[in-house]
Amino acid sequence: MEAIKQVALGNQGLIVPRIGLGCMGMSQLMGADTYGKANDEDSIATIHRSLELGGNFLDTSDLYGPLVNERLVGKAIKGQRDKYIIATKFGFEIDDNGQMVLANNYPVINNRKEYMRKAVERSLKNLGTDYIDLYYMHRQDPAVPIEETIGAMAELVKEGKINYIGISEVDSETIRKAYAVHPISAVQNEYSLFERETERAGVLATVAELGVGMVAYSPLSRGLATGKIQSNSELADDDFRKQFGKFKDGQLDKNLVLINEVETLATEKGLTVAQLALAWVIAKGVVPIPGTKKVNYIEQNIAGAQMDLTDNDLERLEAIVPIETETGSRYL
Repeated sequence: MEAIKQVALGNQGLIVPRIGLGCMGMSQLMGADTYGKANDEDSIATIHRSLELGGNFLDTSDLYGPLVNERLVGKAIKGQRDKYIIATKFGFEIDDNGQMVLANNYPVINNRKEYMRKAVERSLKNLGTDYIDLYYMHRQDPAVPIEETIGAMAELVKEGKINYIGISEVDSETIRKAYAVHPISAVQNEYSLFERETERAGVLATVAELGVGMVAYSPLSRGLATGKIQSNSELADDDFRKQFGKFKDGQLDKNLVLINEVETLATEKGLTVAQLALAWVIAKGVVPIPGTKKVNYIEQNIAGAQMDLTDNDLERLEAIVPIETETGSRYL
C-alpha cells in the first residue's frame, strides 16, 4: 500500500495524514463499552499497524475511560513518541479518582484556567510525553468566555506543553471569537455523509475562510455508514447507540435504503460502503478520524482514504444523500 497522502491541518504548520485513528472505542466510557468489547492487545496492535501504514495521527481524550484511553495510547507509543502526532482533549471535569464529575446527572464542563492546567499535566503524564501535538477544548463551558479559554491555552503553547490549539463541537461564531485570540489549527465536529449539520450551519465555510483545519469524528456515523447494522436489535443492550435517532428502527430502515444506493457506487469503484464514505469526507477537505480497535479495519480504512473521488462521484453521492436529508438525531 502506498504511503498516505499528507494534508495541512490549518495554516499554522501542522501536517497530518489525510486520515487519523480515533481511539475512543479502545476503552470503556463511564463503565460501558463503546462499539463492543475491546482489549488492550488488539488496540495496541491496531495503533502499531496504523503507524506502519503511515497513520500516525491518534485522537484521544481524558474523558475516554476516563483517563484510561490516554494511558493506553501512552503505552502504545512508548519508545516511538516522535513518530506520532497526538491529539487529546480537556473540558469534561474529571476528579482525582478518575471519575467524571456530574451535576444533576449531567457531566460538568470546566474550562477554567486552573482546571485546564491540572488537566493538561495529567494528560502529559498519562500519555508519557512532555508535549501534546494538538490540544482540544472538548466542549465549551458556558460559564467561561471562549476568549478566556483560548488565552489560557495560548499560554500552554508558549510554554511548549502543547503545539497547536483545537476546539470541538463549536459553531461559526465561537470559532471566529477563538481565532481572534490565537490561531486555531483544528475544529473537531461530528461530520459524515449521513450527518451534515456542521455543513448546513456554515462551519465548513467558516474554517475554510479562516484557514482552520476540520476534523470529523464519527465519519462513519457511529457505524451506520458501514452498512453492517441492519436492525436496532443487533446492537447489544448496553450499546449507547441504541438510543440514537439514526438507529431507531423506523429511521434505520430509511437510512438503509440510502446505504444500499451508496453501496452500488462503492461496488463500481471496488470499495466498501465505509471506504467510500471516508473518501467522501476527505474529498470535502476534512480529515476523518474513524475509530477502530481491529487491525483489519484500520487497513481497510486507510485503503479507502487513498481513493480520490471525481466530481461525478461526489455528484452521485450527494444526489443519493442530499445535504438536507433527515437521517435521525445524533444523540438521544
